[in-house]
Amino acid sequence: MTDDTLNPAATSKDEVSALARGLAVLTVVARAPGSMSNRELADATKIPKATVSRLAATLVSAGYLRQQADSERFTLGAGVMELGSAYLRKFDLRSHARLHLAEVAEFAGAAVHMGVREGLDIVVIDAIRPHSAVILSRLDVGLRLAISSSAMGRVYTAALDAHARADLLTELRQAAGKDWRKQAAKLEAAVQEYAEYGYCSSFGDWHRDMHAIGVPVHGPGGELYAVSCGGPAYLLTERVMRERIAPRLVEAARAISKEAGQA
Repeated sequence: MTDDTLNPAATSKDEVSALARGLAVLTVVARAPGSMSNRELADATKIPKATVSRLAATLVSAGYLRQQADSERFTLGAGVMELGSAYLRKFDLRSHARLHLAEVAEFAGAAVHMGVREGLDIVVIDAIRPHSAVILSRLDVGLRLAISSSAMGRVYTAALDAHARADLLTELRQAAGKDWRKQAAKLEAAVQEYAEYGYCSSFGDWHRDMHAIGVPVHGPGGELYAVSCGGPAYLLTERVMRERIAPRLVEAARAISKEAGQA
């Protein structure tokens, strides 16, 4: 949890440092598997403990953090849910996309997911599961997927313009360290695959037993989303994914983008 996405020292000159620090604290709590103390928050964010204490108190007062009784340990507060609900209420593209994606899910007998970039991950913001499938991938809303190994992450990268992609690759390289060479090769292959087919694949890379195809969708303002369809590898073989499911998913993504005025 100490990468630059959480490092207040990495903020640009246009950012307010106090706000950046508060958001860093909130993000660490959100990603933690359990409650966190002031000391743990200070270690994770590299912010002095005294400052963390003041930030946490402010976030508790605003309802974004909840302090456990008689302790200095914190979990997310209900205010975060309110913000998330407001975001989803105004996320019109989801309602437009759902009809198309539900059709793909029923056709494929597999789950379809939509995601957005958050830091160096793709966060699932919608999950559509078919009525016909018995075994499904359990990717729930809020799950974070690595950009380099997931179909959604790969297609998000490949669909960016050259400048934005270069910036993202730089961030990924800095975070990956010694693992970058392997990740870079996978992402380079994904860019080539997208250029040739209009989609990106992940066959056993994100999870050895899962296959998925990812396509990009553009929102009304040109914002980029990623959509994937996938499931168990033994049911959704590479041939099935490429020959049967990918064309329908690509067609659906184009229809969604067209309805959003991004044809």
